[in-house]
Amino acid sequence: MVAQIIDGKMLAQQIRQEAGEEVAKMRTAGLPAPGLATVLVGERPDSQQYVRSKQKTCAELGMESFGYNLPDTASQEEVEKLVREINADPRVNGILVQLPLPSHLDEEGVLTQISLEKDVDGFHPINIGRLAQKKRDPLFVPCTPMGCIEIMKRMGVKLEGANAVVLGRSNIVGMPVALLLVRENATVTICHSRSKDLPGIVRQADILIAAVGRPKMVRGDWVKPGAVVIDVGINQIDDPTHPKGRRMVGDVDFEEVKEIASALTPVPGGVGPMTIAMLMHNTVEAAKMAHHWNK
Repeated sequence: MVAQIIDGKMLAQQIRQEAGEEVAKMRTAGLPAPGLATVLVGERPDSQQYVRSKQKTCAELGMESFGYNLPDTASQEEVEKLVREINADPRVNGILVQLPLPSHLDEEGVLTQISLEKDVDGFHPINIGRLAQKKRDPLFVPCTPMGCIEIMKRMGVKLEGANAVVLGRSNIVGMPVALLLVRENATVTICHSRSKDLPGIVRQADILIAAVGRPKMVRGDWVKPGAVVIDVGINQIDDPTHPKGRRMVGDVDFEEVKEIASALTPVPGGVGPMTIAMLMHNTVEAAKMAHHWNK
């Protein structure tokens, strides 16, 4: 068996196109374009690149983007004050605070300042809390976990009743994607570096979400034949054959697992493009809610 390699770029383009069509409808109806504000604290090159990508995508879809940069010496009070000011700006429908924040800042303290209606990144504790509760619906769901679920839905993967294993328990991916899988009526196991017999646990998965942050950790003999494998990992490894001397790999050993799984996301080009696409989707939905527009 050779896995179907899932084209995350193509799926993300579909979602961006759908968001752009919604923006065009809103503008035709005389409504302002949806607006996304990004808050960047510090000068991490990866965070700067992520923010630029988000701003570029907004422009491509006819959306407004507002960038706010603070030095890595910014105080908790300064960051929270800025978020509150953006909350009050009617041009802004979504606020994204780029994570991680500098270590001296209280991440939860900053995120709780974001209005629930503008929490398009889905990390406000109340939105996460609602995600974890039956008969409660968050206004927004974190973009990377939602992208994982959207990939599988668009690929026709049956989630209900499936044995799903989530490898990793981070606040950003592991825990939210596990909660989303529970909502889809999958039977979910969360495992991590301290779980006993990790290969044995992973081998039970009909669906595997790998989000542990260890390059090529999941080997071919860890994977149940025919499983669907979603690789969220982004890791840099040394590679003398690469022009830059380094290359990006996931948490899954791609060459081994592609011979076992039925479907597999590559790194790069799998889950990554979905994250920004889902952010655009959430921002458009926030704008529609703000204007009470549901056409």
